[in-house]
Amino acid sequence: MGQLGFQELLIIFIIALLVFGPKKLPELGKSLGKGLREFKRATEDLKSNWEDHMRDIEEPLKDARKDLEETGRELKQDFHPTPEPSNNGLSPEGKDSAKESSTESKESPEKSHHAEEPAVPKEK
Repeated sequence: MGQLGFQELLIIFIIALLVFGPKKLPELGKSLGKGLREFKRATEDLKSNWEDHMRDIEEPLKDARKDLEETGRELKQDFHPTPEPSNNGLSPEGKDSAKESSTESKESPEKSHHAEEPAVPKEK
């Protein structure tokens, strides 16, 4: 159903005039206007009340969502930590010398390059 045009409104007005008479028509118009105003006011109150309740509900939900996201990130970090480049406390030069010493120790297992430990030959 579309909107009422001029012709439709004219027909409705004529039928109302014939049914209610010319004396009652202004009173009906006033009461109809009051009823429409009350309906509009009640609709606006209901809409604003609904929006207030939705806002009251949304705020705790947003807080709960933030808490859950933060907890999820913390759990993810606990179970899947991001690998950090570790050099075991050595500088890049220290890494190279450590690699060389491990290579040399593989080649000659009988020699020890540590100053604290004396070189002891392995027993067979």
